[in-house]
Amino acid sequence: MPFREKKHRLPPEYYRGQISVAFTLCLKGDAQSIDDMGFIKICGEILAVVSLQHGCVVPVYCFMPDHQHFIMTGTEPASNVMKAVVAYKQRTGFWMSSNGKAMWWQKDFYDHVIKENEDIKTRARYILNNPVRKGMVKNWCDYPYSGSIGCSLDDVLLGLM
Repeated sequence: MPFREKKHRLPPEYYRGQISVAFTLCLKGDAQSIDDMGFIKICGEILAVVSLQHGCVVPVYCFMPDHQHFIMTGTEPASNVMKAVVAYKQRTGFWMSSNGKAMWWQKDFYDHVIKENEDIKTRARYILNNPVRKGMVKNWCDYPYSGSIGCSLDDVLLGLM
């Protein structure tokens, strides 16, 4: 009997519309570290393009040395955060392989659909404080590899989004 991978994703309709989903994407094994500002700029540009194409914004993101966190929020009924994340992984993966980067995303990723009663600003602060918890900076504001796309990070942290 062939091995079957356990399905752990929610049905596709859970990722459509005006919803927010927290994602974590990890690099494979001993891959090169995500600490190249040029690479992070390219990833940010790709994330901005796919977010816009799928009717989404990114209230917060943070690149860590071996993984990336972000929240993606659909802004309209036709938004599709899952398609946006899959497109992001494909395009950044293609860029990595085309530009001689010795790194690859793991096949899968972690996600958490943020429920209406959950606070996005609390999740955003948790994501932004990742480098603080790892001892990389004393204050998240000093970390150069985090931000937001398509909305104001200040509004997110004030709970205005």
